Amino acid sequence: MTTLVIGARGSVGRHVVDHLLTAGEPVRASVRSLHKAALPAAVSVVEADLTRPETIRAALDGISKVFLYAPEHLTRTQAAAFRGLDRVVLLSSGSVLLPTAIGNAIAEQHRAVEQVFESVIPIRPLVLASNALNWARSIRSEGVVRLVHPDAMTAPIHERDIAAVATAALLGTASSEVSSLLTGPRLLSQREQVAAIDPGLRVEELSEAQAREHFGRFETAENVEAILHFIREAAEGGSPATKTAENVLGRPPVEFREWVRDHAEDFR
Repeated sequence: MTTLVIGARGSVGRHVVDHLLTAGEPVRASVRSLHKAALPAAVSVVEADLTRPETIRAALDGISKVFLYAPEHLTRTQAAAFRGLDRVVLLSSGSVLLPTAIGNAIAEQHRAVEQVFESVIPIRPLVLASNALNWARSIRSEGVVRLVHPDAMTAPIHERDIAAVATAALLGTASSEVSSLLTGPRLLSQREQVAAIDPGLRVEELSEAQAREHFGRFETAENVEAILHFIREAAEGGSPATKTAENVLGRPPVEFREWVRDHAEDFR
């Protein structure tokens, strides 16, 4: 039966499409705009939007499995459209598993989305390597990265590995650990991640007050505090590296340096 990938143009969703095709699975992809799809010819593409229930009902016709991102403020009515499917795999956040993140706005948003589904398999990456793309503009224009708590250590995971774990869940080949905290292979400080992109880059340390102003240009005040909480916890040793990816995939997740090689053009 066909798998529907909602958000197929996203960084993780696009890899889910590729992994499913490699496994010989028929794939339908939903996008918000058909003329921007740019997906392989083997993929059936439909236009669908979670905020327009009628488009989701049409996209689900003949579908047995779904992969989707955790959208903000998903309602039980919207989630009910996925009732009765063989598998619904949801890209959530590992923060829902951290005791220190209880009450954190971002963690609670993902927890709320998980809870509106009657049956769902959540995939819970903690820190995406692709977060480093937020540094690309200042790297290209100034050769500098501005960081709060630059020595905070996290274990960033490549979006391709997140997609591989999600695909294993969709195919039913994943172990019971598939929804455990998902990370990359090792802890690296933010400073070390910058050096992996280019050892010649300069790191400019921000105070938390400066970081609030910096993040506040792109995020709500509530999310800014949530992000600062995560970074502060990482600076205090509260961001772990786990074996979830290796246990699910039967191989270690790829190193951050490989992610950098895959995204080299983004920083030039």
